[in-house]
Amino acid sequence: MAEYDVITDAAGLAAAATALAAGTGPVAVDVERASGFRYSQRAYLIQVYRRDAGVFLIDPPAVGDLSTLQDAIGGITWILHAASQDLPSLREEHLEPPQIFDTELAARLLGHERVGLGAVVEDALGITLAKAHSAADWSTRPLPQPWLEYAALDVLHLVDVFDVLRDELEEQGKTDIAAQEFETVRTRPVKPAREEPWRRLSGLHTVRGRRALAVARALWIAREEYAREQDTSPGRLVPDRALVAVVIADPKTKQDLARVKDFTGRASRSQLDRWWAAIEAGRADPALPAERASGDGMPPPRAWAERNPAADLRLKAARPLVEQLAVELRMPTENLLTPDTLRRVAWAPPAEIDPASIGHALAAHGARPWQIEATAAVIAGAFVESVQTAEAASDLAS
Repeated sequence: MAEYDVITDAAGLAAAATALAAGTGPVAVDVERASGFRYSQRAYLIQVYRRDAGVFLIDPPAVGDLSTLQDAIGGITWILHAASQDLPSLREEHLEPPQIFDTELAARLLGHERVGLGAVVEDALGITLAKAHSAADWSTRPLPQPWLEYAALDVLHLVDVFDVLRDELEEQGKTDIAAQEFETVRTRPVKPAREEPWRRLSGLHTVRGRRALAVARALWIAREEYAREQDTSPGRLVPDRALVAVVIADPKTKQDLARVKDFTGRASRSQLDRWWAAIEAGRADPALPAERASGDGMPPPRAWAERNPAADLRLKAARPLVEQLAVELRMPTENLLTPDTLRRVAWAPPAEIDPASIGHALAAHGARPWQIEATAAVIAGAFVESVQTAEAASDLAS
């Protein structure tokens, strides 16, 4: 196995950039983060490979300014696997691809049963990748050589995989489909922050009462602030279940809090004053949260038959047809059209139902041109049929 060095300074980056600029074809890019260990999602290692240039492993925190790398590869296609996971970390380092090819997404569109990086490489090239270090703490310094070998392999074969998948897309007539999907991923705006992120606390459903929810919210905020300050994953300080256990235990004093058996985590006792202050703040907060999170006005489909029978019929008529179409196109249903998009159009369809109006409705919910072309007529026909079915049932009942 080859020995790999990590680029940690501007001079090393400049040499790598010169080699990459002189390489040929697209460039494979990957990112290693410290998810589950650090609070941030920043890149702690960036791997880059281009034919006739080689593999380069870059330490972003050490190097700092990566504009030299952007200048070298900012005009060519970047090959990534599961690009939506890596693009935010790359953009944080001011690295922006002009065009991408996502090998995971390509595999999905081609109907491959396995789409993880190791599986895609194995299926395309017959090469088995070891995934022993996929959950490692990549903020570790120095990085062990076996980790660097693993990281290099994540990009070393991607260009060859690109060649295979590009040909498969051409054979299945999906080249344009893939291009639209890749561009959607590349240009997708950052999701707005959740209005009430504290409601994602695991086990929160066991908490009863608005005051108790206020305490849970205050504890979550206190943990977030400390995790950000320490750049440590919140769950490594105090797990979700421990915060919820405190809320349910309802300790009357700081000493009672310290005695809560299920209040675990490495910061549970060392930051006891912090947690007790949060509990008191939650108990005194006049702005009590609602019992349930505010929704978007669309109930779960299981309630549609009672809440909106016409929408229920529309969804039940269209969903199996879309699923069958996905089978015919050899791709997962969610890649043909997300279930949420179909539900939203079924719940609130246009006044006049025809392929054009359904197409506009789908586009309003983010569907791409190829998706609209493939599904609009099918959905429109199903919606019209659902109305006819309802009318026939009503005639029989009368």
